[in-house]
Amino acid sequence: MTNATAQRAELHRRIWQIANDVRGSIDGWDFKQYVLGTLFYRFISEHFANYMGIGEDGIRYADLTKNDLPPPLF
Repeated sequence: MTNATAQRAELHRRIWQIANDVRGSIDGWDFKQYVLGTLFYRFISEHFANYMGIGEDGIRYADLTKNDLPPPLF
């Protein structure tokens, strides 16, 4: 086994060990739901922030003020 392969195997083993320590007595399925939910929230948050930063039409929505919006929107 090469050094890089050995390091990757050790990293994989350590990540699983840390995950098991953090999880403790919680069922693996419940822990997986929490972690995947958190990752999904982060994914959505980053994409929403990018969308609000520069919209598809080139407008930077984050820079708009109340004066830039029509009255019923604020």
